[in-house]
Amino acid sequence: MKITDNIYAFFWTDFSINNCNTYLVMDGKKVLIDPGHYQLFGHVADGLSAMGLTPDDIDLVIVTHGHPDHIEGVKRFWGKDILVAIGEVEMELLRKIAPHYGEALGITDFEPHILLREGRLEVGEIVFEVVHTPGHSPGSICLYLPSQKALFSGDVIFNEGIGRTDLPGGDGSLLKQSIKRLSKLDLELVLPGHGEIIAGKENVRANFMEIESFWFAYI
Repeated sequence: MKITDNIYAFFWTDFSINNCNTYLVMDGKKVLIDPGHYQLFGHVADGLSAMGLTPDDIDLVIVTHGHPDHIEGVKRFWGKDILVAIGEVEMELLRKIAPHYGEALGITDFEPHILLREGRLEVGEIVFEVVHTPGHSPGSICLYLPSQKALFSGDVIFNEGIGRTDLPGGDGSLLKQSIKRLSKLDLELVLPGHGEIIAGKENVRANFMEIESFWFAYI
């Protein structure tokens, strides 16, 4: 689904099986955000095919955090001339608590090509701001695209919801801080890891207000 001139979404809508939304940003280079489960990658491949693309046309895959429903799909790109990036803090955690995670993914000696820190990330003409947003996971990142006033929020915030904090490394206090930081960005579009997008400055603002007034009491 085309969202803007250079943002495309491959939504996961079968809620009987957990998988994440995947996004493509194109401006010369092609950046795929959160490839999802490996065995469920077919809907992304089909979406790319409808655009005249294949997975091999991707230049960079960015993973917002290391939960299986977001990262497993990197196996589809491994061993090819395609870069994989994940947050530095998240990768440190994976090395510590799951040293054999690569084998679980089906990738021997898994090590991302790029470890992301907070700050500017340039991929050709595409310029992201990487925001470290712990809470759902310790090294979770969100990607802000200032040119589109768009936020790829991973599992930090959703439309009328927030990421869970009961998984290893989850922290409700940190999640609140991360959400408050994100709410200060100049946003017209929030593209979450699950569920529907939030479009329009006022709708984005109202969603942050609802999250703080309702969900903060539960974390």
